[in-house]
Amino acid sequence: MRLDPLDERIVALLLEDGRASFADIGAKIGLSAPAVKRRVDRLRQVGAITGFTAKVDPRALGWTTEAYVELYCQGKTSPATIRDGVARFPEVVSACTLTGEADALVHVLAADIHHFEEVLERMNAEPYVARTKSVLVLSRLLERPGLTATT
Repeated sequence: MRLDPLDERIVALLLEDGRASFADIGAKIGLSAPAVKRRVDRLRQVGAITGFTAKVDPRALGWTTEAYVELYCQGKTSPATIRDGVARFPEVVSACTLTGEADALVHVLAADIHHFEEVLERMNAEPYVARTKSVLVLSRLLERPGLTATT
């Protein structure tokens, strides 16, 4: 689905503030609140907007260490096997398959370095994992919340 300019502006405003009222959005783009609601409902129906959520600072939950782990798997491990395996780790924020040498990239949040090391040891103990390679995040430079790629 291709968004028209008004839909693009509505989405941009919702990304900025997901709790904005239809009236507030309408006032900014020149539509009535009911017209904005109809458009948001349609965007949800066609899957352009997939939901609304709260954005939480991981530090508030005690998760101060962030890392990315490359998984190198045994043989021909399926993406479903990797997904099911990493889904069991509450510390895993996201995971995706890759081109190149690694089979998957896993985004991990942990309380501290010791906790991250434990997570890494548990990942390496998974039967489908041959080895891992990890990097710790020092600082975030840019983040565009609300935008996620789906396939």
